[in-house]
Amino acid sequence: MTDSLDPNLIPRPQHMTVGGEHVAWPASHGEWLDQALALGGALTCSLEGPALSVQVDSGAFESSECYALDVQEDGIQLRAGGAAGRYYGLRTLAQLARGNDSLPAVNIEDWPDFQARGVLLDISRDKVPTMATLETIVEELAGWKINQLQLYMEHTFAYAGHETVWENASPLTAQEVRQLDALCRRHHMELVPNQNSFGHMHRWLRHDAYRHLAEVPEGIEHAFSSHKEPFGLCPTDPGSLALLEDLYDQLLPCFTSRRFNVGLDETIDLGKGRSATLCEEQGTGRVYVDFVKQIAQRVASRGFSMQMWADIVMQHADLVGELPEDVTLLLWGYEADHPFEEQCQQVAAAGKPFYVCPGTSAWNAIAGRTTNMIGNLVNAAQAGRAHGAVGYLNTDWGDNGHLQPLSVSKPGWMLGAACAWNGQAMEDLEPEGLARLLDEHVFLDRAGQVGSVVTTLGDAYDQLGWTRRNQSEIFNLLLYPERNRERLFAEGVTEEALTQTRATVEEALARLDGAQIARDDAELVRGELAWVGEALLLGLDMGLQGLEPSLADRYRALATRRRALWLWRNRPGGLNDSVARLERVADLLASTPSA
Repeated sequence: MTDSLDPNLIPRPQHMTVGGEHVAWPASHGEWLDQALALGGALTCSLEGPALSVQVDSGAFESSECYALDVQEDGIQLRAGGAAGRYYGLRTLAQLARGNDSLPAVNIEDWPDFQARGVLLDISRDKVPTMATLETIVEELAGWKINQLQLYMEHTFAYAGHETVWENASPLTAQEVRQLDALCRRHHMELVPNQNSFGHMHRWLRHDAYRHLAEVPEGIEHAFSSHKEPFGLCPTDPGSLALLEDLYDQLLPCFTSRRFNVGLDETIDLGKGRSATLCEEQGTGRVYVDFVKQIAQRVASRGFSMQMWADIVMQHADLVGELPEDVTLLLWGYEADHPFEEQCQQVAAAGKPFYVCPGTSAWNAIAGRTTNMIGNLVNAAQAGRAHGAVGYLNTDWGDNGHLQPLSVSKPGWMLGAACAWNGQAMEDLEPEGLARLLDEHVFLDRAGQVGSVVTTLGDAYDQLGWTRRNQSEIFNLLLYPERNRERLFAEGVTEEALTQTRATVEEALARLDGAQIARDDAELVRGELAWVGEALLLGLDMGLQGLEPSLADRYRALATRRRALWLWRNRPGGLNDSVARLERVADLLASTPSA
C-alpha cells in the first residue's frame, strides 16, 4: 500500500492509504446507502454480499464528526465518533461507489479542520430560490460535508405587519423556513438565522412607513442602488431597536439553531445624519459599539449567541473587548490577497471567537473569477487554521442583480467545502485541477468538458490586462458601458486584448457541445452556461463597438433568456429588478443616434 490522496474525493480525507485490490459493491448496497443518507445516516445494516459494518464509538474519536473507513476484500467497516461522523463516512463511501460496481481498497482516517463549515447564500439581492432549489442545495452541500447554511436576509422573510417591504420579493414564509430547518438537521447541517440589523436596511427605509428610522431619511448615494435612498438605521432612535425586536421575535422561533447572524456591516452613513452630533461628541466607534451591545442584549435574551461581521468594529480595536464574550466575529474579504493572516492575528489576540469568511467570487462577474476564487478560499483556510478560527463561512453574494446563475456559484461552494474540511490538500490547486474536480463532483460530465468551460470563462476577464477588486471588467462593460468603456481604454486595455478574450470565450463555449452531463438538470446547466458565454461576448462587443444601437436587440434577447432561466430555479420576486439592468442598456442603445 502507498500513501495517496485520491483526486476523486471531495473533501480530501486527512489521511488515506490506497491498495491495489477492488472490493465488490453490489447494487443492493447502493440502494441501502441511498436510503441511509436520506435518513441522515441512521439505518440498520442487513445486507447480503460483502460484509458492511457501521458503528458509532464516541470514546474512540476526538469529536462526533470524526470517522474511519476501511474497505478491504473481507468487508467494509465504518467507525465514527458520532452520528455526524457516521453520516460523513457514508458520504465518503457514496463518492467511492458512485457509478461503480466495485470500490478501491482504502483505509481512511478523517476529521475536519474547522468546527463550523458553512455557506452563506444571498437571497436579498433580487434572487430568492424556490423551495425545490433550496432543498437540492442542502443535499448537495451535505455531500461535501458542509454543516452550516445561512440565507442572507434583508427583506425576504414574510414578516407579519411588514407586507409593504416584502410584497414583491417572493419571500420565505415561516413554514418554509421550518421545513428547510428540518431538512438541514436531517443532513447534519445547521440552518443559522440571518437578518441584517443596522446597515443594508435600505429595502425597509425606502418606504415611508420606515423612513423616519433612517440615519439619513433623505437618503444617500450607495453602491447597492441606482438612486439616492436611506441606507442604515439610526442608532439613537429607540424605534430602531423596537423594529429589530419585532423582526427577531418573528424570525428566530423558526430555527432550531442557537446562533444568529445580525450583520452590522458597512454602516456607511453612520454619523452623517441624525446621530452626527453624538458621533462628534463620543466618536463614531463608541456610538456603533453601544448600539451593537444593545442588539447583543436582545439576541441573548432570546436564547441565541450573536454573530456579526467584523469590518466596522475592527476599525475600533480598542472597543472590541467590550463585546459580549459569546459574540462571534466574521472576518470577510474576497480577494486572493486579502489580509486574513493579519486580521486573524488581531482578533485572536483580542480573545474573540471568529470565522474566516471568503467568497465564491461569482458576483459582479457573471462567470465568476476562477483564479481569484481559488486564492481567496485557500488563503482564508490557511490563516483560519493557523490562528484558531472556529468556523469557515463561504459567502455567495448577489450584488447588481444576482446575474450569475447557480452553475457559476457551485464551483466555489465545492472548493470552499474542500478547504473547510482539509484545506492543506487544496493549497497547490490550479484551475486545471479544479476543472477535473468540477466534472467529477459538480457537473458529472463523463466527457470532462464542462469543468474546463467554467474555469476558462471565469478567468476570461483577466486577459484584458486590467482588473479592479471584487468585479470583472467584462461585467462592468455589459451593465454600465457608458461609464466604463472609456475608462477601460484609458487604463491601457487594447482592442487586441478584447478580441483575444472574445476568442477565448468562443472556444470555451464550443467545448460545451461535447459535454455528457449526467445530472437531472443537465439541459438547464447547458442553458445557464451558454447564457453566461453570450453575456460575456456581448460585454466584450460593447467594449469593441461602443454604444452601438445594433447591439440593443442582443441585450433584449439576453434579458428574455435570463427571465426564462431564472424561473427554473427561483421565485418571480426580484426578477423584474434584476433584468431591468440589461433592459436599461438596451433602451440606452436604442436611443443612441447611429454613427
